[in-house]
Amino acid sequence: MADSAVRVRIAPSPTGEPHVGTAYIALFNYLFAKKHGGTFILRIEDTDATRSTPEFEQKVLDALKWCGLEWSEGPDVGGPYGPYRQSDRKDIYLDYVRQIENNGHGFRCFCTPERLEQMREGQRAAGKQPKYDGHCLSLTAEEVTRRVDAGEPHVVRMKIPTEGSCKFTDGVYGDVEIPWDSVDMQVLLKADGMPTYHMANVVDDYLMKITHVARGEEWLASVPKHILIYQYLGLTPPVFMHLSLMRNADKSKLSKRKNPTSISYYSALGYLPEALMNFLGLFFIQIAEGEELMTMAELAEKFDPDNLSKSGAIFDIQKLDWLNGRWIREKLSDDEFLGRVLAWASENDRLKQGLKLSQSRISKLGELPALADFLLKSDLGLEPAAFAKIKSSPEELVEIFNTVQPDLEKILEWNKETIEAELRAIADRMGKKLKVVLAPLFVAVSGSSRSLPLFDSMELLGRSVVRQRLKIAGQVAASMAGSGK
Repeated sequence: MADSAVRVRIAPSPTGEPHVGTAYIALFNYLFAKKHGGTFILRIEDTDATRSTPEFEQKVLDALKWCGLEWSEGPDVGGPYGPYRQSDRKDIYLDYVRQIENNGHGFRCFCTPERLEQMREGQRAAGKQPKYDGHCLSLTAEEVTRRVDAGEPHVVRMKIPTEGSCKFTDGVYGDVEIPWDSVDMQVLLKADGMPTYHMANVVDDYLMKITHVARGEEWLASVPKHILIYQYLGLTPPVFMHLSLMRNADKSKLSKRKNPTSISYYSALGYLPEALMNFLGLFFIQIAEGEELMTMAELAEKFDPDNLSKSGAIFDIQKLDWLNGRWIREKLSDDEFLGRVLAWASENDRLKQGLKLSQSRISKLGELPALADFLLKSDLGLEPAAFAKIKSSPEELVEIFNTVQPDLEKILEWNKETIEAELRAIADRMGKKLKVVLAPLFVAVSGSSRSLPLFDSMELLGRSVVRQRLKIAGQVAASMAGSGK
């Protein structure tokens, strides 16, 4: 395939805070396009209508732009193969699903969620891999027509070969073979008429002329499904490349439950986008010691997709800190440094709004740092003594933090109104007075029991920083409970 024909894409789902793993995959595709003189495309995969929001989509765009990535085609810049948002392409997919179905490779499934869950529970209890048991494969054409005409809810599933295995060559893992009996009869079209990720992904990659699909290794097991869909539609699959997952230092999967993973978190703490991209880009190149500090252009020049590691990309925060420090000291002029500091402090309007909130709470300007410095701190240095004025026992603190953290994740639009509403609802569910729940949150978020208004502060800090501070506060509370303090 000619280098000039290379077309790659990043296709995030707008269902939460953009993850550094998204930046990692996006950077690979961006550098791959640069290396081959190709085209880098952004596509929004929002087939999950219950979790996808315009707010999260905007956060995706903002985060990737902050990273310094530029796409030639996308929902914000358009292009010849749009729309670039799957919800805007809903009417495109049905014809492809019907083609698969009419050719005998798909079937209607009327199984209820209750039946499917009972089926999976039985399979798990028997030590088997949970997957669809083919119950609706035996329905006659007449029965299917009758149930469809009666308006009975149903999905369309794909048929899977009953023998043999799927063999393919991956750009990173080489020759791969996956038995067909380990592949589920994937839903292609949901009951609401929206395609599943797998169906839309294949159709969109075909229509957008994607030549190489580079994504995380967690999608390796889905390749047989995708190859089958291509075959059922009579299409040629792209080249698949599955990159090793980003991992913590202990080799566990990088996840927000263990460490901060949101791009916005690293932006809020004052990491430079150039340093973050430098750090991620080193996973894709071979360099000698002493050559670590690299611009995006230098990364593109050294980029080597033929020598990728399968051992896993370790997200070493100490190395990121070291690189970020070097970028601040060695790459920024005095004026650039001052400009970056002001831009960082003004991010999310936190400096201006923080000062406005402080005005009625101080008697002299010198009190400002002690009152509002938590808005700019990367680490509060929270200790058990910070909770000394809180009347709740350590055990009650643990209960509050363990309840509040996951419940706040349910908020789709992060602002002081939604935060207040959710915290009031949490207090009601816990059967506690609101002030009992809020008191430890003041300490967790600001490091002090005297601070700026809590809901406003949480909005200004942003979801990802609040998440991390609540996690740390929960750990401190747990240590207090464990020590009997």
